[in-house]
Amino acid sequence: MSRVSLFSAPFLLGFDSFEERVDRLAKSADGYPPYNIERSLDEAGTEHFLISIAVAGFAASELEVVSEDNQIVVRGRQKDDASRQFLHRGIAARQFQRAFLLADGMMVKDASLGHGMLVIAIERPQAVKTARRIDIRSL
Repeated sequence: MSRVSLFSAPFLLGFDSFEERVDRLAKSADGYPPYNIERSLDEAGTEHFLISIAVAGFAASELEVVSEDNQIVVRGRQKDDASRQFLHRGIAARQFQRAFLLADGMMVKDASLGHGMLVIAIERPQAVKTARRIDIRSL
């Protein structure tokens, strides 16, 4: 049985890959690590976004931020240090992967790590609205 979705509407052309990305994001959505997303607008009309992810205990070398195919994927990999002996272990070495879907035209500017927070800066320049007349050919 085929699945019917909003993206299968006949007037939404070329959104197949977008639907696949949304499905992938929905399947991988767990609560760890927690994050915030802030939005601001400057005088020129450019939108700025900050994604702040709580990654306390992770070093910069244990984190990876990849921007590819209108998506940001953040991965964290901590290794268990066998030389350490714990009397109590309440903070586990964890791995995570968190993905964020980006609209067309959005650009990842940079990422910084400080005070246990990974902050990814994204901007969307004000889009130039264009319209053009399409000539109709006779066959």
